[in-house]
Amino acid sequence: MSKRKPRPHIYSPRVWGTWLAVGFAWLLTHLPLRVMVALSKGFGRVFYHLAHHRRHVAEINLKLCFPELSDEARKQMVKNVFIHVAVGAVEVMVPWLNPNRNVHDRCTVTGVEHLEAAQAMGRGVILVGGHFAVMDIISHALSEAVDIDVMYRENKDPVWEWLQVMGRSRFFDGVIEREDARQTLRRLKAGRTIWYAADQDYGRKHSVFAPFFGVATASITATSRFARFNKSPVLFMSHFRDLDTLTWSINISPIIEGFPTDDDVADATRMNAILEAVIRQHPEQYLWIHRRFKTRPEGEPYLY
Repeated sequence: MSKRKPRPHIYSPRVWGTWLAVGFAWLLTHLPLRVMVALSKGFGRVFYHLAHHRRHVAEINLKLCFPELSDEARKQMVKNVFIHVAVGAVEVMVPWLNPNRNVHDRCTVTGVEHLEAAQAMGRGVILVGGHFAVMDIISHALSEAVDIDVMYRENKDPVWEWLQVMGRSRFFDGVIEREDARQTLRRLKAGRTIWYAADQDYGRKHSVFAPFFGVATASITATSRFARFNKSPVLFMSHFRDLDTLTWSINISPIIEGFPTDDDVADATRMNAILEAVIRQHPEQYLWIHRRFKTRPEGEPYLY
């Protein structure tokens, strides 16, 4: 029998703390935008000093990926990473808890014509992304520009699970849990466009090792498998913020030609190279606090 604890009820006393956090987030999302962002930046600075383990992870990641940086430059980038992560954590609540707030006028979407061309093929579209610090704040603008479904990771906390599914369902027709491969394939077969982030470490079972910033990295093969299923075109979408102007930019790439191949390692190498090139545009806005290099090739030591 499974030893996993059953998920508590959404109104269980065990999750009252989560409801308090949601209430605090609701207040933040109703503040003037500059005040909300200023407070979020302050949270990031505090988080940098308190979250020792996450700071260590970010430092290791950046040392591996940007060895050319001086110690001082790397330290400053880590601080900026924490600021962007904190701003993103508050931003994500805006479309979930204050969906009528007009932020889509501050967003620009480029490359829609590439997605429309891919959708016209009628074979479903895979829109690959990464774990950037900007996420759901772009939902309104993105849903007005394009028609897509999104994949997400189930949360063990029933309040956060309800909140993220409810919040995303306001803007996207399909909100698909990442383990639901049947639903993903069914929607591709129906010609839908599915967005998901393909850049986290899901272990050796679902991955091959491919270079990422010159480091052998466990890279999932799902993108190739999904693309082969219905011969779906694959595009890449990136999204960043400008903290000075409080604007957000979304860019959709042209179709990635010649993808996939019959070689999972070659495909993963290509996707990692695309992601790396995008990250280098704004490296402080990537989720470096994630243990991206957790799974190592046989014989290599653990890095964190």
